[in-house]
Amino acid sequence: MKVYVGNLPFSVDDEKLREMFAKFGDVEEATIIKDKYSGRSKGFGFVTFTDDAAAKKAIEEMNEKDVEGRALKVNEARPMEDRPPRRDFGGRGGGREGGRSFGGPRRRF
Repeated sequence: MKVYVGNLPFSVDDEKLREMFAKFGDVEEATIIKDKYSGRSKGFGFVTFTDDAAAKKAIEEMNEKDVEGRALKVNEARPMEDRPPRRDFGGRGGGREGGRSFGGPRRRF
């Protein structure tokens, strides 16, 4: 069973995530999701357990647990197709300004 772990401190890496959840059972994989450009943590990750009972125990005990001042959000991971759809910004960076991120009307100098 795969478990979603959100609201992680940015200091947590894959190994630290594995250590945090290993006490509940055999961790098959622990992965922090990172920004593809900067390599910085996005503040969430996934832990895959070999045993469903261990995953459920981890969810019970780790959800809302304080780690470095942040209350973790821990629940069963859902496949991408089961999530609500995200707003489409047309791939231009989003917003009402057609992808311009400086905010505000265009100025001529």
